[in-house]
Amino acid sequence: MTIHIDNLSSGYDRHPVVHHVSGSFADSSLTAVVGPNGGGKSTFLKTLIGFVPLMTGSIDMDGITPDEIAYLPQKFEIDRTFPIKVIDVVQLGHWPRLGALGRIRKSHKIEALKALEQVEMTTFAERPIISLSTGQWQRVLFARLIVQRARLILLDEPFAAIDGHTTHELMLDLKRWCSEGVTIICVMHDLNLVRDHFPQTLVLARELIAWGDTKVSLCSENMERALELAGKWTESSEVCETNGGERYAR
Repeated sequence: MTIHIDNLSSGYDRHPVVHHVSGSFADSSLTAVVGPNGGGKSTFLKTLIGFVPLMTGSIDMDGITPDEIAYLPQKFEIDRTFPIKVIDVVQLGHWPRLGALGRIRKSHKIEALKALEQVEMTTFAERPIISLSTGQWQRVLFARLIVQRARLILLDEPFAAIDGHTTHELMLDLKRWCSEGVTIICVMHDLNLVRDHFPQTLVLARELIAWGDTKVSLCSENMERALELAGKWTESSEVCETNGGERYAR
């Protein structure tokens, strides 16, 4: 399985945020997406999953269906005030296979409990999610990913505001999933963590700066180029040409 991206541009209200990105994610690869704030990293992930429409180009998922994709957004996008227990959140991972009207059976709960055990959260199963710390909550979300059994996992800043021990444990989970055949794409800000654990890196500053081996992608020249582009971003009427000749503000 290889995910191919050709000339991808996407954005909001006919205004592109990501411009003409092309490249491939290899099967069972672990790739970090890095770049300046506002550089389109989250938009790029949301385009891959179909939340943001394409303006140009194409995405070939090589047979991966929507129910085989797991997406974990940034923390601020998730409402934790909803009165639901930890075990119920983890069991939501069954939904892609069961459907909204599918019945949760005893076997499903057992699987959810095993997933919580893997992330050291079994004793929290019956607690309300609002009572959890940031690190505990992220472990619960990783347990839900385990239950979902996705072929492709997209993560947006999964280690933000999490202690080092939890980050280490969850990073081990990502590596294990890759060894089991899962492809993982992860938006990251901690470049030291990327250098230590991610074999592949995509550097994005609204347009593609580099994509490949992390040691090469994160070289000083590429990072300086990304910052240089960030300093030139404008919401003025400057335009970007698309393949079909239509013009979008850049």
